Amino acid sequence: MDEDREHENPAAWSGRLPLETSGALAPDPAPHAGKAPLKREPAADFHGTGHRERLRDRLIEGGAEALADYEVLEFLLFGARRTGDTKPLAKALIKRFGSLPAVLNASPDALMQVSGIGRQSVGVIMIATAAARRMARAQVRDQPLLSSWNALIDYLAIDMAHLTRERVRVLYLDSKNRLIKDEHISEGTIDEASVHPREVIHHALDSGASALILVHNHPSGNPEPSRADIQLTHRIAEAGRLVGITVHDHVIVGKEGHVSLRARGLMGGA
Repeated sequence: MDEDREHENPAAWSGRLPLETSGALAPDPAPHAGKAPLKREPAADFHGTGHRERLRDRLIEGGAEALADYEVLEFLLFGARRTGDTKPLAKALIKRFGSLPAVLNASPDALMQVSGIGRQSVGVIMIATAAARRMARAQVRDQPLLSSWNALIDYLAIDMAHLTRERVRVLYLDSKNRLIKDEHISEGTIDEASVHPREVIHHALDSGASALILVHNHPSGNPEPSRADIQLTHRIAEAGRLVGITVHDHVIVGKEGHVSLRARGLMGGA
């Protein structure tokens, strides 16, 4: 049974052999004839404390880069599993989703399809993701985004690069290019999203925005803009010009990186 689920259900532990105060398994007071004796292991090996302490010390002394991706996950899973080896489960997650960022961005339902993952493990993975997103968001809050471009790209990549569905969002900015609102306006299938230029500009006016940045992801991982991406950008930029709303850029995010349509000269005179 999944240790996550055992921890959620104390009754699942009933009937197990008690532990002596030394931490070793207590002897069976009345072993059944013909059965092999229980294998007894040292308490430190049973709990894996030595390995966990070594991993912790490497993290503290060497920083995040001292751990491989699977070891980061392994460490996270310590929070859900009080004992035992979490390395096989960490490696299974990365094998299933392809990378550490993909694991952190996976949905709870997808995570729990991996054998051994229960709600407690999902919880520790999701809280790590939430912390990373909030830290990235703090780097762009209350700052002119056009002069904090690298922080903005980090923020968008953390949130969108590993999505399996296409999502369109708009960053609405004030007259000093500070973020007023970050709004998801469309989520479609894996290869299309429906965006209405009038709706984008209407929301800008309602928000009191002076400018905006369009953002969407390519679930394929390749951020190269399509003809439809470029045409949509031109339509929104033209609608914005009619009412004094500047469209600064359209950023496309994927696992393989990002593309700025302005940097490519594809904004159509916006």
